[in-house]
Amino acid sequence: MLNRKFFFDQVRSTLFGGSLRTSQVNGLTAILDEWDKNWAKKDDRWLAYMLGTAHHETAATIQPIEEFGKGKGRPYGQNLKMDKKTRYTDTTNLFYGRGYVQLTWYDNYQKAGKKLGIDLIQHPELALVPANASEIMFNGMNEGWFTGKKLSDYFNPATEDWVNARRIINGTDKAALIANYGKQYYAALSHTI
Repeated sequence: MLNRKFFFDQVRSTLFGGSLRTSQVNGLTAILDEWDKNWAKKDDRWLAYMLGTAHHETAATIQPIEEFGKGKGRPYGQNLKMDKKTRYTDTTNLFYGRGYVQLTWYDNYQKAGKKLGIDLIQHPELALVPANASEIMFNGMNEGWFTGKKLSDYFNPATEDWVNARRIINGTDKAALIANYGKQYYAALSHTI
């Protein structure tokens, strides 16, 4: 079982410059709770890498956030013509990054919404609800929703590839930085009670 006191003491020191805001503690707790509830029998490196990803993608807030710039200049941020079932017009820019992993693209919102049983097409802002953001991150990274790559491709009994695991979310953009975050989280997770 995870020693949360050790975990928080470690990450406070190694990743957050000696102090954690209440919102960061709450975000980390929500992610750890999701792990304990549904995923604890999986490889702890998975959790560490997800924490490292969330750390980067949320600018260390560890809160589900909207993408800075809301997709401006990005292909997924272009004005999209929605089908007649949606309440949006063709001038609405909706499916920019949100959450712990910065969910993007109409198809990914549709897939995540269907999996979670919520309407992310009509209400993409629901990707910012911490419980939804956690489920999107856990399921998406486990099942390969975003790029076709998944956690088990990089962390399994024969493989430990912290750098290339970035391909689960976004090619190799910031791969070494996120690998470093993941390793620091893993060190904090390694002390059990």
